[in-house]
Amino acid sequence: MTAPSSSDLRGAPADRVRAALRDGDPLPGGCGFAGLLAEPPSLDPRDRDGPNRDGPVLVRDVLGRQPLFVEREALDPGTARIPAATDAWAFDRGALADPEPVPAGSVVSVGGTERVWRLPDPAPTADPEAALAAVDGAVSAALGDLAASTRSGGDDESSDGNLAVAFSGGVDSGLVAAAVPEAPCYVAGFEGSHDIAAAREAASAMDRDLRVVEVTHDDLTRAVRAVAAATGRRNPMDASIAVPLFMTAEAAAADGFDRLAVGQGADELFGGYSKVVDPAEDSRVDADTVRGARTETVRTLPDQLERDVLALRAAGVEPATPLLDDRVVGAALALPDALLVDGDERKVALRRVASRRLPESVHAAEKKAVQYGTYVSRELDRLARQAGYKRRMDDHVGKYVEALCSEEKPAGEGRD
Repeated sequence: MTAPSSSDLRGAPADRVRAALRDGDPLPGGCGFAGLLAEPPSLDPRDRDGPNRDGPVLVRDVLGRQPLFVEREALDPGTARIPAATDAWAFDRGALADPEPVPAGSVVSVGGTERVWRLPDPAPTADPEAALAAVDGAVSAALGDLAASTRSGGDDESSDGNLAVAFSGGVDSGLVAAAVPEAPCYVAGFEGSHDIAAAREAASAMDRDLRVVEVTHDDLTRAVRAVAAATGRRNPMDASIAVPLFMTAEAAAADGFDRLAVGQGADELFGGYSKVVDPAEDSRVDADTVRGARTETVRTLPDQLERDVLALRAAGVEPATPLLDDRVVGAALALPDALLVDGDERKVALRRVASRRLPESVHAAEKKAVQYGTYVSRELDRLARQAGYKRRMDDHVGKYVEALCSEEKPAGEGRD
């Protein structure tokens, strides 16, 4: 058994995580953390009936921004294998025989799994200008940290710092790209797709270098298999979302970049989904207020980020997620309804903050969901039908993806 150390913790210094655990602080700074905390703070004696934290514990932040897995059988309370044994947990699900995600906001100890951090639910800031200023300050600080991380050798001049940007031409990726002006931008999609056209227009408006990855059917089938292997997910929706990210990251990695800055989290935090606009009339959410519906979407982030981070790492890059910085999360959660949605306009606060940094054509751009904007969902459906999985069949694309990921290739694969 390998002795645990703070080097087994990703995303934040051990001292910061100890303080967050001691204080119950769900947003202690940074963009999330996960791993083995070798020396957790002692429990208050009054809480001694809770899980045993006298030894090392596994931790995962409140939004699950860093994936973390344990062997399912090792989760049984009282087992000595959790968390000290290095063969019982991993950052990569493929390293385990039967991986189970550590729940976001949880601590796993020899006594079991305990939820210790919960998403804050602050009252909306009454003064809209103060709310906007808080978002502006948080976004500026997070993007400033991203820019600082690209500076080499302590020089004042900024370089690409081995960082590329996933760029789809919308406000989220535009903000990220604007923070690192020397970093090349990448977009992936099928020829003629909305995302490629939008990225080209935005890159021209921002005078940026754009590298276009045109996806083919062969690329799509290969990437679906790779994403499924990395994430353990074979459903069409997860595949269609993760494949463009994977291919963007793969191209950046092939060009020598080992970090990819992405705009992940902005739609969830700032009210970017259509179901947030009129939640009382939308069956896709349980809430009947804009803020309530936005909170529901934020709570989907742990599941989404696990998929996206694993796909990006499988492609050979480490994600940089400035819009998921704790400061941005805290400011976004305090926004009133009118700064999330105003009529048909979504992500109101983020767009206003971006208006001081981006051309209007970029900060006001309406974007399609990545699976549709890249045509990946459409072409996956086309391949399924060509392989004999017709639309009259129940879950015809899902059956095709399952076959694609099995050892036998489905009949008709690769025909155009």
